[in-house]
Amino acid sequence: MKAGQWDPKQQKVVINDVPKPQAGPNQFLVKIQSASLCHSDLITDMRPDYPVTLGHEGVGYIEEIGSNADGKGFKVGDAIGFNYFIDCCFECESCMVHNMRCETGKSKLQGFLVDGFFAEYAVTDWQNAVLLPKNLEMSRAAPLFCAGITSFHSVDSCELQSGQWLAVIGCGGLGQYAIQYAKAMGIKTIGLDINDTQLEAAKKAGADAVFNSMTNKDYIEEIKKVTGKGCHAAAVYSASNAAYASAPNVLRVGGLLMVIGIAPKGLDFITTFDLTTGRYRIKADSTSIPQRMKKAVDFTGKHNIQPEVDYNKIEDLPRMFADMHDGKAEKRQVVLF
Repeated sequence: MKAGQWDPKQQKVVINDVPKPQAGPNQFLVKIQSASLCHSDLITDMRPDYPVTLGHEGVGYIEEIGSNADGKGFKVGDAIGFNYFIDCCFECESCMVHNMRCETGKSKLQGFLVDGFFAEYAVTDWQNAVLLPKNLEMSRAAPLFCAGITSFHSVDSCELQSGQWLAVIGCGGLGQYAIQYAKAMGIKTIGLDINDTQLEAAKKAGADAVFNSMTNKDYIEEIKKVTGKGCHAAAVYSASNAAYASAPNVLRVGGLLMVIGIAPKGLDFITTFDLTTGRYRIKADSTSIPQRMKKAVDFTGKHNIQPEVDYNKIEDLPRMFADMHDGKAEKRQVVLF
């Protein structure tokens, strides 16, 4: 079968012919229908010294059910999406927090340490899987299983009331998803970015107001005029330390800073005095664990929330990778199989 892989010797994405996998114990073999490129796929320093199939956002149809995976509420032919941690126990206390922390020490990240989803077929542990709502388009659903679910959890975990304000900092794929989820929850949104094209996409997704934080030097004062005293929460979807450093300024006293984007350095602007005197609060969220997926997927289906995407073939993956690296990708980049 065809697979898009990172070749560490050539230091580039290549399309290889590789053996079709087989479902092991507790696994499904999935015929991949679509897989999408995530910004974190650009991280290459955590990969092994041999080619590994890229991709950790995918959806497809169950083709084969492995031993110990039968009778779990799934059948051959089911349309499913799935999380991307594999070989963990899914049951220990640490797995109830994040599968990367599994106490067995066996957890692996598909698309990074082991083969992921930019291939015609892939395997997933059955515990990862969730049935897809029938109204969601399979060709557009792959980004849900990282970007979408992360965005849903982040907005949901802000615990805002209808009519309150959320600042969405970073209006790329994650931010655009977050705006759609917030709108469905009745939350008002401010979109912040340094890219006017992304801000236009944020407005199209339903943002109540958008600001370019690089070119508009008065954006903080303008946000406070629009929101009254500032936003009730600010979720940072950018991986930029600068985006985090400016985030508290758009919050009202006691507002929530939601940490999502993984910045290269620590957040050195945080002080214990600000926290103890209630200038703002801090929480964080992520794609999280399979046990939380159904709520996100069901909400997505109920409100028919799906991203704008560009469709590609597997042969296009090297170009997709380069475009994302160069900041040219304005929509979610999806490979159809």
